[in-house]
Amino acid sequence: MVEEAGRLHAFTLRITHLDVHREPGPQLASLLMQICGFESVAILDADLDKVYAMGDWGPEMEDALRSTYFFASAGDEPEIGLSRRALRIGELAIGSMMLRGELSPPACDSIASLIAITFDRYHSLANVSRTESARQAEQLRTTVLDSLAHAYKTPLTAIRAATSGLQAMGGLTGGQDDLVRLIDEQIQTLNDLTTRLLMTARIESRNVALHKRPVAVRPLLDDVVAMLADSLDGFEVEVKLEREAMTICCDEELLESLLTQYVDNAGKFAVPGSKITIEVVERRQQVVFSVHNFGPSIAPEDQERVFDRYFRCAATAHRIPGTGVGLSVARQVARAHGGDVWLASDPVTGTTFFASLPKEGSLPMGA
Repeated sequence: MVEEAGRLHAFTLRITHLDVHREPGPQLASLLMQICGFESVAILDADLDKVYAMGDWGPEMEDALRSTYFFASAGDEPEIGLSRRALRIGELAIGSMMLRGELSPPACDSIASLIAITFDRYHSLANVSRTESARQAEQLRTTVLDSLAHAYKTPLTAIRAATSGLQAMGGLTGGQDDLVRLIDEQIQTLNDLTTRLLMTARIESRNVALHKRPVAVRPLLDDVVAMLADSLDGFEVEVKLEREAMTICCDEELLESLLTQYVDNAGKFAVPGSKITIEVVERRQQVVFSVHNFGPSIAPEDQERVFDRYFRCAATAHRIPGTGVGLSVARQVARAHGGDVWLASDPVTGTTFFASLPKEGSLPMGA
């Protein structure tokens, strides 16, 4: 027993200085063989789904090891010198081990606890490292996105100036004039896309600051509808406010981008000649904006994904142009204000996109 206690103490000292930046499984297996003198060692790290084995084991070893983990079991077979233990953090099994050699059950329990703690340290550190790497990668992606979007603005402006110059010069044939108009239309599409990319980069930045001020809701909606007049041509557009004299304290530019995306989408997907309804109501502590149209319904399995960046519904992606960026920006805008977005869609009642912003800061006109 004294010798066993000495080996256990030596093992404990060694693992306190283990390099937990590397997978601890191979290190632990080696230490158990060297310090404790076991004939065979097998350890399962369930998080990595890896088995670390040293010594002589039969083909059934891995199945027995996994069974010990899955059933969180323990067992000792003194006649063959085999001990099995689940590795636990509290009540949670995170792996298992099998040892062959001379070892008392209490010592086996202690080793299992030490290995579990070492695994937990390693995985906690690895998770922090992965989180930091993901944060840095996202920050880099946002920076690149912002840089590219700004870079695109300059050539787009130059191309638009050139097409405007061609039209001003006159003398174009009908076909040439059609081509110039087509270029102008596509420039506008690219300009809208770069604006949304810039908006995405801004609201995803860790240093984003909302420029909030009281904004009159009716004029804001009127501006959005007027800006989209061409794409809404042929539709009946109804704007309904629960209170006409309504303002909301918000970042006007960001909220306008959200509403523009919603209304533009409604015009793209609505049945020609149908009605598009824009409504604003106050519910408890929220101001809720909604845009409704009659058109292709969104499948239930797609409704949770339409706000993801670059996602486009398979049923309409081939028929209606788009980038899959706009709705993700809308969600970011709402969340930046402390709100959220959602939708309701079915073939009978149509499709409605909602956005809620906190009511705090919403004021009646003239207040």
